[in-house]
Amino acid sequence: MAGEDFTMVTTPNVPGYKVKKVLELVTGLTPRTRGVGGEFKAGIESMLGREVTTLTSEIEKARGEAIERMKKRAIEMGANAVIGSELETSEVLEDIMVTSATGTTVAVEPE
Repeated sequence: MAGEDFTMVTTPNVPGYKVKKVLELVTGLTPRTRGVGGEFKAGIESMLGREVTTLTSEIEKARGEAIERMKKRAIEMGANAVIGSELETSEVLEDIMVTSATGTTVAVEPE
């Protein structure tokens, strides 16, 4: 964790640290929509065979929000790390996507 107070990893452990206590599952969610202007621009980019930059931007924002929400909840639970972190984005309703960040909250200490 190199001097940081909190870390998140996709692996089942944090190298150089031992899990002192497993707390519980934590999730951070964020639903997002592009809006009318974003849908129009995305439609044009899609027709031209280009990267849909408006969608890329929204996915990146949603990913960051979901991770921050997961971290906030993990800290509230008393964790100093999240292991086994996963991100998932899915469409829930037409034009509404939900990004979730999920992991296991743990208390870790140096080995």
